[in-house]
Order: sequence, then structure tokens, then C-alpha cells
Amino acid sequence: MVRRYANMALTYAVVAMIFGVFYREYTKFNHFTGQTRLSVMHTHYFMLGMFFFLILMLAEKSFHFSDKNIGKILIAYQLGLNICGAAFLMRGLTQVWGTELSKGMDASISGIAGIGHILLGVCIILLLQKIRKRAD
Repeated sequence: MVRRYANMALTYAVVAMIFGVFYREYTKFNHFTGQTRLSVMHTHYFMLGMFFFLILMLAEKSFHFSDKNIGKILIAYQLGLNICGAAFLMRGLTQVWGTELSKGMDASISGIAGIGHILLGVCIILLLQKIRKRAD
């Protein structure tokens, strides 16, 4: 499991860097100088992707908390992270393009991001409970 966590950390580090370059180059290409949600994708993927899995790797080495159910929690966690990323991408692209969103579409994008954040939060709590149980 330690190697799997290290591989996931590396994967999310690459994804974070890609989104950082995409944000910088895409806004420059479109002559956009305002605020956009594209700017937070880089940090979200670094913190909730790379650093999260690095911390899990260290916790696994110390507490050996992984069991047969950990895979389901991690799939849900990654699903939540990527749902958030997709919502940030949708919101950011519409901001760069200057698209006026209807109230329904605006609420839909916010709702999608909210679902992703809820999934992330629930999975973090479940993982922390597993680690705490093994730490006793």
C-alpha cells in the first residue's frame, strides 16, 4: 500500500502541475486578467492530491491502517477530488470566456463542487477514524 500511495502522490503532483501551466497559459492566450476558478485547481490537486497521499503513505508506514475496505474509501475520495476539479474547470472556463450563466446553471456548477467537497470530507473522516483505531 505504501507504494500505491506514493504512486498516487506522484500522479496528483503531475496533474497539479499540468493544471498550473494550463491556468497560466490559457488565461494568457485569451488575454484574461481577472479572477478565475482555474487558479485554485493547481493548489487543490497539490494539497488534496499529492500531499494527502504523501501523508497517507507516512501513516501507513507507522500505523498499518489499510484493510480490505480502504480501496473503496480511496476511490470515493478520488472521485470527490475529481468532481471538484471538474466543477472548478467548468466554472473557470466560463469565467475566462465571459459566459453569462443562468441562475440554474450557476447553481448546478456550485452544487457539483459541493457534492465533490462532501465526498472528500466524508472520506477524510473515515480515513482518520481508521488511522485513529490503529493508533490506539
